[in-house]
Amino acid sequence: MPALCRSCLVSFDGGSRCPSCRSPRVLAHPELFDLSIAHMDCDAFYASVEKRDNPALRDRPLIVGGGTRGVVSTCCYIARISGVRSAMPMFQALRLCPEAVVIRPRMQVYAEVSRQVRAMMAGLTPLIEPLSLDEAFLDLTGTTRLHGAPPAVVLARLTRRMEEELGISGSVGLSHNKFLAKIASDLDKPRGFSVIGRAETLAFLTPKPVRILWGVGTATQAALERAGIRTLADLQRWEPGDLIARFGRTGERLWHLARGEDHRRVDGDEKPKSISKETTFDEDIADMDLLDGHLWRLAVGVADRAKAKDLAGRTVILKLKRGDFSQISRRHSLPAPTQIADCIYGEARRMFDQMPKGGAYRLLGVGIADLAPGGAADPAGDLLDPQAAARAKAERATDAIRAKFGRDAIIKGRALR
Repeated sequence: MPALCRSCLVSFDGGSRCPSCRSPRVLAHPELFDLSIAHMDCDAFYASVEKRDNPALRDRPLIVGGGTRGVVSTCCYIARISGVRSAMPMFQALRLCPEAVVIRPRMQVYAEVSRQVRAMMAGLTPLIEPLSLDEAFLDLTGTTRLHGAPPAVVLARLTRRMEEELGISGSVGLSHNKFLAKIASDLDKPRGFSVIGRAETLAFLTPKPVRILWGVGTATQAALERAGIRTLADLQRWEPGDLIARFGRTGERLWHLARGEDHRRVDGDEKPKSISKETTFDEDIADMDLLDGHLWRLAVGVADRAKAKDLAGRTVILKLKRGDFSQISRRHSLPAPTQIADCIYGEARRMFDQMPKGGAYRLLGVGIADLAPGGAADPAGDLLDPQAAARAKAERATDAIRAKFGRDAIIKGRALR
């Protein structure tokens, strides 16, 4: 059986230890050197960067996230032993792991490390589809001759180089499509490398619970269970027409995924589907003046990102979370795409004003979706608002001054709330 030593990168046939360096980090699989679709996921990315930069944290449980009222952005594997998980409320995480060290995220640092990882990937293939700062799909089809080694070896080189040069580790999933590569990368974390071949696809998937499927969240899982579908074996017994009749297009997609069928290509040119920004408060806020100030600052942040990417959005999104963690999301489509903060704020504020009065909020988020090139933005603004064009012109002038003299050169009064 084809095998690869992940320590010295020697290829050989079979065996539980490397014949060259005697390392037990051996990866063996019948299709090891025939597969080329991969998913690479950095291990506990934010926490790994923090431990790299501060070795005193190496053996301590570490949580990266907001204050006591925030949520966990990520945590190290030591903290995970206590049950801490990403997106968990901070108070719950600290109850599970009171000895944890909590650090606020340093997004600029993580973005720079992500850029370095992405540069390493770009040396392997142009077909890279990022999912976030710390994970991406790679298509290495046809690169064996270029690199003088099959994709499995090239990917093992990548993770070893990440550890040696950047001080962070990653886990790799290798398969024949994106869906299975993503599942494989989660099978053996951290520092893992797992393979799901074509021949074993159905046998691997059949006993798995439906929640393993991409896009199956709590609500979809409950709907499937009401139909008696708890495992992929249950799903595989359904006829596609019956699934479509009951679940619509979702049913068709699940029918294919349950059989390991995923024809999506790794898209190196995939554009972002939305731009958003949110904030979690240290204390629940009910004061409308304070909330309004946050709405404005979030809208400015979204607009700044849209302008930097030369994108505009036709749909404005408002996200709210109450003190009891119930979440509300609202969307509204505009007559034309926009990248103007004043327009984004105005629409978000209108949606907020339609919410039931009273109550306090712990999270506020604003975003735009249905993105288009920045040139598609309507220069006239809202035709029902005669002053919209003038405000848009003033905002452009403000942008130019901030670019020259700094972000704090001009600040609107409502931003000080």
